[in-house]
Amino acid sequence: MTLPSDAPTPADDSRDVENAGAAGAAGGGAAEPGTVRPGGRTARVRAAVLEAAGDMLAEQGFHGLDLAEVARRAEVGKTTVYRRWGTVAGLVADLLTDMAEQSLPRTDTGSLEEDLLANARLVLRTLTDPRQGPLFKAVLAAATGDARTAEALHRFYEARVAEWAPCVQEAVARGELPEDTDAAEVVRAVSAPLYYRLLTTGAPLDEAAARRAAGAAVAAARAGAFVRTP
Repeated sequence: MTLPSDAPTPADDSRDVENAGAAGAAGGGAAEPGTVRPGGRTARVRAAVLEAAGDMLAEQGFHGLDLAEVARRAEVGKTTVYRRWGTVAGLVADLLTDMAEQSLPRTDTGSLEEDLLANARLVLRTLTDPRQGPLFKAVLAAATGDARTAEALHRFYEARVAEWAPCVQEAVARGELPEDTDAAEVVRAVSAPLYYRLLTTGAPLDEAAARRAAGAAVAAARAGAFVRTP
């Protein structure tokens, strides 16, 4: 990928990162690598690095991710990448944060069945995408052995669950579901069968699977399976 003509040189970007870190320190502590939210030219460098990291994850998996190679692909200085993210885990954590920020907003049809089916279809499209599917497999595999990647993955999914939970809360308000239904658990129940197929069974990930996952979650919710217990 070629950066815009006004992209910073590695030295310029390093100064931006150092300044951001200094600001964090002035606020009470140095920022952890991969957590500073840059703006302007540095934001463009971040976007280029994260795209390169995502490509490498999809192609080679977590253990094939190398910060120097990411820098080469993104056409930025190695020093910039090492200072900004510090480790491969830090880079993956920031990639997941960016993916959560870029994810599509929830669908609001006014129908619980249609809303949850839209959620299932979104998960389906992600897991079957030629790039996103292998990328998620790599991240999921890495999270089993790397605590920081696991934490970042948890934050990513909690953000997505929180985005879709209101469709369940609104169904409760309409009287379609029992009081005290745990909205987050209902949303998780939609995607869980799809991830299970992806990681364990090898069964097809298709429209039928999405409909089955959404329908099962709705039926269980209506039967009170997700009501919070005292």
